[in-house]
Amino acid sequence: MKKLNELIDTNIDVLVGGIKINSREIVPGDVFVCTDMGTMDRHEFIDDAISKGAVAVIVRKDVGEKTVPIIKVDNPNDVLPIMCSKFYDEPESKMTMIGVTGTDGKTSVSTMVQTLLGSDKCGYIGTNGYSCSKFNKDTNNTTPDSDKLYGYLSEFVEAGCTYTSMEVCSEALMRGRVKNICYNVSILTNITSEHLNIHGSLENYINDKCKLFSQTKEDGYCILNKDDEHFDRAFKASKGKVLTYGKDSDNDLYFKDVKLLPGKNIFTIVYKNQEYLIDSPMAGYFNIYNLCAAILTLFALGYSFDDFKENIKKLHVSGRLELINKGQDFYVMVDYAHTPNGITKLLEYVKLLPIKRSIVVIGQAGERDPYKRKDVGKIVSDNSDLAIFTYEDPRSEDPADIINQMIEKIDKNNYEIIIDRSEAIKRAINVAKTGDMVMILGKGNETYQKLKDKTIYFNDIEEASKWLDERLENEKVKVG
Repeated sequence: MKKLNELIDTNIDVLVGGIKINSREIVPGDVFVCTDMGTMDRHEFIDDAISKGAVAVIVRKDVGEKTVPIIKVDNPNDVLPIMCSKFYDEPESKMTMIGVTGTDGKTSVSTMVQTLLGSDKCGYIGTNGYSCSKFNKDTNNTTPDSDKLYGYLSEFVEAGCTYTSMEVCSEALMRGRVKNICYNVSILTNITSEHLNIHGSLENYINDKCKLFSQTKEDGYCILNKDDEHFDRAFKASKGKVLTYGKDSDNDLYFKDVKLLPGKNIFTIVYKNQEYLIDSPMAGYFNIYNLCAAILTLFALGYSFDDFKENIKKLHVSGRLELINKGQDFYVMVDYAHTPNGITKLLEYVKLLPIKRSIVVIGQAGERDPYKRKDVGKIVSDNSDLAIFTYEDPRSEDPADIINQMIEKIDKNNYEIIIDRSEAIKRAINVAKTGDMVMILGKGNETYQKLKDKTIYFNDIEEASKWLDERLENEKVKVG
């Protein structure tokens, strides 16, 4: 516990047991901070927080007298991370902080960094939860709000971690969730148009992404993808020493002699005039870039190739190119790809594989960037043999409306609409023939579906496995 005047400039010395921004999570002894979420005014929940035992409230506007101290500040979003850092004894200063941003590849790169360093030394925070060698837990956000984030970092310190590899999403940068963290290493995967409903424009989105590189320590490193079209913007924002990776020899680390195979990549990287052969279980051309970013990060941190080369064979990112093999004579893959760029690169990779037909199950999230829906639908139709459009976290939107936007630009008659996602997955698996590839895209290994009035448990990998088992069992019965 801490006294309130140890966390914020005030003469109030009430004991604080925790810091929360959600009134529903308040327990006696907590401070309630009314952060700005854009669509929600947390000041409306002050009375609820007090009734649950909040001992003080941080606000940005007048709310009248209450039964607990009210502390007014210019911007609670700016105050929150400072308070949380102090409450948890500044855990970010006790580890080497590695932040990964980009439209696609954040989960893959941050997980690869953790694997190469070892989960006994490095914690991971991102889409797939937060984890180290001692625990693996769920999170609600790719980059958690500060009241959660600093608690997770504190758990890593207690577990003996000396590194944190974390995904840093554009919304977190925009809302200041990580504003108080100076990163030792920041990594750019790529920037393509995404989340324009939140940022308002591509220009704003790029500016928010680039905040990560301005938050890098001057003696730290900015690891940038030189082949990305927005590289110059990230370069100009970078405070640390810039190291680049890409396909050309003018990079600090570059790759060549690429062999793309089902389930693996074989290629050579060149760093400081030394060549290293990479045999990686992470397939796809895009994963060459992802792994180069991770390897260059370890080189920047002072590691030699021999220090981590054995860990390359351990690379695995849950829900990314996840092949499900139940002994069937066709392929089933689950992947998180949901952006136009990510889907395009995945489908381009699949075209290089020795398969017959490609069958894609896909939707688009409700209340999220509607501008890309028609592009995603056309990309999938143009680059697959059969597209099955379904829902994906529709939230308050009608799934049928979302799907109708997705098919708006399609000019081929190669798609079906099955709104229920489980039934869509079942259909894809049942129509697959020998040598086909079924791809279930958009959710990866997420364990939820956000519907209009509730959130339910749902996992694409488990659903695919269930319907595969049913099909194989039915085929056994027929043979018998």
